[in-house]
Amino acid sequence: MVLSALQDVVDPEIGVGLVQKGLIDDITVKDSTVELTLLSPVFVHPALEGIKSEIETKVNALEGVENVVMNTKVSIPKDSRLKDVGSSKIKNLIAIASGKGGVGKSTVAVSVATLLSKMGAKVGLMDADVYGPNIPMMMGVEKLPAQKGDGGILPAEAHGVKMISIGFMVRPGQPIVWRGPMLHSAIQQFLTDVHWGELDYLVVDLPPGTGDVQLSLAQTISITGGVIVTLPQLVSLDDARRGLEMFRSMEIPLIGVVENMSYLELPNGEKMDIFGTGGGESMAEAADVEFLGGIPMDPAVREGGDSGKPIVVSKPDSPVTAALEEITVKIALRASKLALSAETESISISLE
Repeated sequence: MVLSALQDVVDPEIGVGLVQKGLIDDITVKDSTVELTLLSPVFVHPALEGIKSEIETKVNALEGVENVVMNTKVSIPKDSRLKDVGSSKIKNLIAIASGKGGVGKSTVAVSVATLLSKMGAKVGLMDADVYGPNIPMMMGVEKLPAQKGDGGILPAEAHGVKMISIGFMVRPGQPIVWRGPMLHSAIQQFLTDVHWGELDYLVVDLPPGTGDVQLSLAQTISITGGVIVTLPQLVSLDDARRGLEMFRSMEIPLIGVVENMSYLELPNGEKMDIFGTGGGESMAEAADVEFLGGIPMDPAVREGGDSGKPIVVSKPDSPVTAALEEITVKIALRASKLALSAETESISISLE
């Protein structure tokens, strides 16, 4: 009776029916009271209150119902295409890519991973940018923790995020001069030998371009979805399109496009378009993928990257953090949609 009344309730953010995807759980009916649990597929859901209100209205309309008790739990869907790697259990893998260097791809990867952790998720960050491993500096970690003797690798941890990088394994300033097979071996080790444990999300910072590392990652593990980072300028957009088509050629779902350094806000409140305007959004529209949002310029981004305190930690109330929070929520929602579309299983976590 209750499930029938809720058949047409759809999550407006990810476009799935709650009943059809098993997001209504633990229904009990006692006298005139109906108690049920709504499973949220993300930790921060902008439409959650609206969904709850719709459910309550529909259940209250049933004959004999006078009271509705609704519990809420987070249930991050597991992408069923992702098989367990080593001893780790990873629910979703999100790859952050760019067509060229210098567009802030690593900044976006660090920020997204850190914000997902702040929202309550279990998160890992894998620095696959072997030739330019900046994640240790940006996260403020100089070395890996003391290792166990089982041959596996314990990841470093900062800001609630587990991480691994080739930067932990070479001397500062030492160049990485590797061919394809060595790169492939390193990517495999980062996935299979690192003790990630249970992760809701593994965020992977890919190197710029379309090369061996991207191919090795796709050959080693399924990728839930890819995010392209670009600047508004034409040169960056041209390269970003190549990155976008790389994901498509490898049949990796596209989560969307992020435009970094969209504008600089001047002291008088005016916005200066340093690198042009609207390029990322236009590219996303032309490619028929979602535009996830633009990130303004702020010197604090560079300062945070140099000091090991990402701006989302050092300046949580800044416009940059607000933009990144909105982008991160969209990424999590789209990852859940992709995972649910792959007929996934999930584990419930109570919200406090």
